[in-house]
Amino acid sequence: MGVTDCHVHINPLWEMRPDAVRLLALPDDRTLARLKDPEQFLAYLDASGVERAALINYVAPEVIGYTEKSNEFVAEYVRADPERLIAVGGIRPDHPDPAAEIRRLAGALKIRGIKLHPPHQLFRPNAYTDGSLPGLRALYGECERLRLPIIFHTGTSVFPRARNKFGDPMLVEDVAIDFPDLTIVLAHGGRPLWMETAVFLARRFPNVWLELSGVPPARLLEYFPRLPQLAEKTVFGTDWPGPGVKDIRANLEAFRALPIPADAQRRILEENPLRVFPRSPSN
Repeated sequence: MGVTDCHVHINPLWEMRPDAVRLLALPDDRTLARLKDPEQFLAYLDASGVERAALINYVAPEVIGYTEKSNEFVAEYVRADPERLIAVGGIRPDHPDPAAEIRRLAGALKIRGIKLHPPHQLFRPNAYTDGSLPGLRALYGECERLRLPIIFHTGTSVFPRARNKFGDPMLVEDVAIDFPDLTIVLAHGGRPLWMETAVFLARRFPNVWLELSGVPPARLLEYFPRLPQLAEKTVFGTDWPGPGVKDIRANLEAFRALPIPADAQRRILEENPLRVFPRSPSN
């Protein structure tokens, strides 16, 4: 086994809207080279002590700028080493034929997970229950059938036009109930407003995972005081190269310095990610 970073942003930055780019602040030349060249990124993972990374992409043209082209981008990027690089793509929540699109992403592009970002895509994850976005039911159902995990952004976003009311993890509860065999990952653990809600959902539902990206490791036990007891339902992620996440290795070393038992750390870093993203995914 090796460490899996379950939340890395290898994205087509040229699609980002100008005000989103200004807020993000452009990475340095070395980071930009890694974002463009998978061989340089793989060497960076080696130097960081990380075996695998999930490359998180999504579709949110109105808020961030990313379009469906991000799926083709990440599919091409991971061809450098599809065992170590895990392609996570996106879909619009109002897609006219979501089941067919999910099949295309999984089949033709070998996408291994779907990222949905409610504050950036401006929707409620449970909007199928009142008929406002009925296609979500087909989207979730097809991901459940194909065993594709869905990574939901939970918690706040400071990007222009983001609407944070959609970031409450409780909106995912209906999905966990109605699709019990769908693997659900709560990215960022609801930080900084809804951590207890995210923990509750991860403890209640066998198919829900707590994910730690975007939280400074030194503050993880402040955000999640019961983290050692949640090790069975938690996966590691950094959110590199997001704001405040300058280096994957530094983030990993800070996590390992926490007063968490070694067996719990091993589950979070190595064992649980293999349950969310198996080495040989079944489509």
